Amino acid sequence: MADDVEFISRIHDSGAAFVLAATGGGSLAMGRLLTVPGASRGVLETAVPYSPAALRAWLRATPEHYCEPATARLMAMASLARAREYAAAEGIASRLFGVGCTASLASDRPKRGAHRAHVAWQSIDATVTFSLELEKGARSRAEEEALVADLVLNAIADGAGISDRLALALSDSENVVERRTTAPRAWSELVFGDGEPVGVGPATREAPALFPGAFHPIHDGHRGMAEVAQRKLGRPIQHELSVRNVDKPPLDFTEIEDRLAQFRAGEPVWLTAAPTFVEKARLFPGATFVVGLDTVVRIGAARYYGDSQPARDAAIAELARLGCGFLVFGRKAGDRFETLADVELPPALRKLSREVPEAEFRADISSTELRRSSR
Repeated sequence: MADDVEFISRIHDSGAAFVLAATGGGSLAMGRLLTVPGASRGVLETAVPYSPAALRAWLRATPEHYCEPATARLMAMASLARAREYAAAEGIASRLFGVGCTASLASDRPKRGAHRAHVAWQSIDATVTFSLELEKGARSRAEEEALVADLVLNAIADGAGISDRLALALSDSENVVERRTTAPRAWSELVFGDGEPVGVGPATREAPALFPGAFHPIHDGHRGMAEVAQRKLGRPIQHELSVRNVDKPPLDFTEIEDRLAQFRAGEPVWLTAAPTFVEKARLFPGATFVVGLDTVVRIGAARYYGDSQPARDAAIAELARLGCGFLVFGRKAGDRFETLADVELPPALRKLSREVPEAEFRADISSTELRRSSR
């Protein structure tokens, strides 16, 4: 216990400050941090978003799965956002980071899946994740909790720049899988500042044919759309990935790295901090955006503008003023295939939209379904 206190004291004395969130498993680390004198120097907040509703509120988004590395990274990003808010309000000049832990441990109900924990920390220049699958049935819940708390404390020490670690009581079959992504300065400025778009490959901002998307994952439908769009527009297709979202935390650096890795060598991609099409148009005036029908319907729906029809109309007018337009691909809807003729759009938006007929391209494939089927 003395070694534990000394270790935590080094965290408190590190000059770093952080927010820690855990979904239940791993929360034992909070008490251990707070019972060692000096916690107020670095612990800005601890939170236990235990229920699914509480976690959704913490993230401002619904995770696809509640216990996986991506969810721990989302939690860490949300924690960092809160740390930055507190630092700005209180004039804190410490190194800041956010920590997230999501775990599925022994309970009073039998579990079919593995017992596991994922811990992530996020700073303005790095995303780091530690994952551990525990040997099922080898420990009590209390013993699993103690192990995961040690893992959380080690992650905090790592984020604080401390090289020492608590020894983890792992069995021969257990090991911690670490993934570390250090961001180029341009990525950090894009995610957390006012950075300029980052071009990958032969990307140009002069009236491009731009294919925006989350590309999570990219699939044959995306590639087919790009090929048809390039043929119809007579220009190379450039992809665009926004690192910021309207209603959820920004992409972390590991997520950015993974999504960029999907593109082929030489494929032009833009990283931007432009979640809305008006913001994209300001960055790429004269662009033709390659989109699916569902996207153009959202652009024309007042509910995406705070239920303000004037705000929607002003956005569409600005798109027109900036010389932008849309090449629109149809979608499967139930037993039908819908095209522009099947949906209601404001006339000004319809005027900016050009359709790709079903006979030229149709792909009934979804990134969301691909993610579900891959698990």
